[in-house]
Amino acid sequence: MNSITILGHRMVQIISHCLNISRRFCDQPFHVDDGVVSREFDLVEEPLKKMYVASCESVDLSYKKNDSFRYGEQRFSDLGIDVERVLEVLRRDCLDFDFRAALDGLRVRPSWLLVREVLYGVLREVNGENKTTIAKVAYKFFLWCDQQEGYGHTPNTYHLLMQIFAECDEFKAMWRLVDEMIKKGFPATARTFNILICNCCEAGFARKVVVKFIKSKSFNYRPFKHSYNAILHSLLVLKQYKLIEWVYRQMLLEGLSSDVLTYNIVMLAKYRLGKWYQLERLRDEMWINGLYPDFHTYNIFLHVLGKGDKPFAAHKLLDEMRERGIEPTVLHFTTLIDGLSRAGNLDACRYFFDEMVKHGCVPDVVAYTVMITGYVVAGELEKAQEMFDEMISRGQIPNVFTYNSMIRGLCLAGKFDEACLMLKEMETKGCSPNFVVYSTLVSNLRNAGKLSLARKVIKQMKRKGKCVHHISKFKGKGYKR
Repeated sequence: MNSITILGHRMVQIISHCLNISRRFCDQPFHVDDGVVSREFDLVEEPLKKMYVASCESVDLSYKKNDSFRYGEQRFSDLGIDVERVLEVLRRDCLDFDFRAALDGLRVRPSWLLVREVLYGVLREVNGENKTTIAKVAYKFFLWCDQQEGYGHTPNTYHLLMQIFAECDEFKAMWRLVDEMIKKGFPATARTFNILICNCCEAGFARKVVVKFIKSKSFNYRPFKHSYNAILHSLLVLKQYKLIEWVYRQMLLEGLSSDVLTYNIVMLAKYRLGKWYQLERLRDEMWINGLYPDFHTYNIFLHVLGKGDKPFAAHKLLDEMRERGIEPTVLHFTTLIDGLSRAGNLDACRYFFDEMVKHGCVPDVVAYTVMITGYVVAGELEKAQEMFDEMISRGQIPNVFTYNSMIRGLCLAGKFDEACLMLKEMETKGCSPNFVVYSTLVSNLRNAGKLSLARKVIKQMKRKGKCVHHISKFKGKGYKR
C-alpha cells in the first residue's frame, strides 16, 4: 500500500494502450471556435502517459461530490451506518461542542475502510463557504483516529487528507502533512507528488514542489529508474512542458543518465513547445548512449514526419521499426495519418491507411475518424461519406467525434437537412450528442442564415436536457432566452 507496485509487463502491455487511446479519444473534450473543432487527438501523448501507472494504490481520489455511499454487498451495511453516524458528529462540530467525547460515545472502531469513507464524505461536502471549517474538522477526525488503540494511518489516508486540504486551499497545512507523513516513516510516492503538483500549479509554486521532491531522500519513485523520471512523467500528465525542460536540465547537472522514458518525455515536451529542430539531436543522443527507440519514440517521430509532410521519410521509418522487431500498430499508422492530414496530404493519408490494412492492422473508430475529418476539412464530402459508410460496413461504430465531423461536412456542403437528420440518427444509434455536436450544427445554421432551424435545434437540446448548462454559450443573433 505504501509504495508503487512494480510493473513487470513489457511496456505495460502496449496493446492495451492502443485500445485505451480509442476510449480516451471518445471521452476527451474538443475546443470549439465559431463551430470549427480543433482536432487535438493526443495520439502521441496519451500512450506515453499510460506507459507507467503513476500510482497503484487502492484509493482513487477522483470522487463525485453528489455521490452517495454505495456498498454492493450486505457485509458493508454496518459500515455505511457507522460512516453516517461519524459524519453527523462532524457536521455538528462547533466551539462549544465536545467533538472527541461525541466520537468516543459512538463506540465506533476506526478501520482503514471506515476512515477512508468518512474522509470521502467530508471531501464531498467542501464548498466555497465552509472550506476553513471542513479542513479543521477533517484534521480533528484524523487526529482522533490516530489516537485509537489498534489503528494506524496509511499513506492512503494521508493522501485523502492532503486532497481535502487542497480543496480547502489550505496549502501550508498540506505541506505540513507531507512532512509529518515522511517523519513517521511513510515514503513520499508518485501519488504524493501528483497531489501536490496538481494543486500547486494553480497556486503558482509548482517549481517549489519539484525542488522539494528532487532533494527528498524519502521519495519512493518505483517503478521509475530514478526520481527524475517519476517527476517528469507526472509533469507530462499535467502538460507542464516548460517545467519538464527545467527538470531535465537539473537532472543533467547532477550527472544522471537518461533512459528511453526520459528521452521520450523530453522529446514530447519539445514537440509541444514547437522545438521540433531539437528532436533529431535528442534521438542522436539516444543512439550515442546505446539506447534504442521504442514504441513511443517511433510514435512521436511518425507524427512529426506526418505534420512535416514527409511521407517518404515516414515510410522509411516504418521499415526501420520492422527491422528492429517493432511491428507498427494501428496507433502508429493513425498517428502518421493524423499528421499528414494536418499537413493537407490526403493522398498520402489514403496510401498509409491502405498500408495499415495490408499489414493486417484493423482500422478502429479513431483511424476512420481521422480520415473522415481530413476529407471534411479539405471539402471532400463524398470521400468522407465513403469512409463513413465503409467504417459501418466493417463493424466499426461511429462515436460522437465521427458524427461531429460528418455533420460539419454536411453543413459546409449546404446540406443542412441531412445534417439535422444525422443528429437524429446519432440518438437512434445510441450515441448521445454532446455540446460540441450541437455547437457545430447551430453555428453553421446561424452562419447560413437559417435562424429558425438553429433555434429549433437549441429547443430540442433543452427539451432533452442535453448540456443545458452550456445554453448561455449560444450568444448573439438567432437565439433568445
